[in-house]
Amino acid sequence: MKQRYSFLLSPTWLGWLAVCALFLVACIFLGQWQMDRRDQALEEINRVVHNYDEDPVPYSEVRGLFVDTDEEDEWTVAEATGEYRAEDMLLVRNRGHGGAVGYEQLVPFEITQGEAAGDVLIISRGWLATHSEDGGRPATLPEPPQGEVDVVWRLKPGEPAIDRDAPEGQLASVDIAEYEDEVGYELIPGAYGLMAEESPAPEEAPQQLARPALDEGPHLAYSMQWVAFGLLGFVGWGYAARLQARNNDLELLDTDDDARHSASGASKQERLREAKRIHRLRSGRLSDEDMEDAWVEEQLSR
Repeated sequence: MKQRYSFLLSPTWLGWLAVCALFLVACIFLGQWQMDRRDQALEEINRVVHNYDEDPVPYSEVRGLFVDTDEEDEWTVAEATGEYRAEDMLLVRNRGHGGAVGYEQLVPFEITQGEAAGDVLIISRGWLATHSEDGGRPATLPEPPQGEVDVVWRLKPGEPAIDRDAPEGQLASVDIAEYEDEVGYELIPGAYGLMAEESPAPEEAPQQLARPALDEGPHLAYSMQWVAFGLLGFVGWGYAARLQARNNDLELLDTDDDARHSASGASKQERLREAKRIHRLRSGRLSDEDMEDAWVEEQLSR
């Protein structure tokens, strides 16, 4: 057996074995990348489960979360009384909702009651569809309620700046620093609010953004697939080695047969036919003639 597979120690076969090992390492890293993505998805699911449906707490009690925001604070539910500054409303472009792309309506909201009175934070009132004929503006632009309004919202961390121009009155992302530059006064810097309720409710309001999906995605399956792909490299290497060993056996057998038949004076065609017969015997694919010849040879040997 050792002699039969001695060719595996040749540089060529050892090189292919090294390629299989490198491929496995690469697949393991890709599998770990998928597991990291799954961990991120699970963290997001946990935040939604723990924060999204909690009872609202006064904004003054969680003000620090909006100033210095942590990922774990996302979806925290808060409430406050204040007034919208409708004149400073801006739209965020290219926002997806229900498979469509539209706008998100942002309006500064000034707290008028409680310990945090005077704070101004950004409230996202919801999603607006684009105009059917002019995709550069929303189909409707509902005004926020006037006067004092009781608003319940969920905390969302501010978004990074995007190196992309936007028309006047629009933003490329919910970049609070850029919003400050647009309106010229100080805003709560760390986070904005995603509106859940407002009272009194207006006659017309943007569509509320959908609840985050509690789906971790196919990352676990993809991770296992990458590892399986890496192991298949070794399976292919072993299968190729088995085929090579079988071919070497046939070549050796053909060489021996050629020498024997040459000594006996057999023609080249007869030697080829005999070699094919022996190959069928070794592979187990026997014809009726082969079986008869084998039986005759067995009887003669007795």
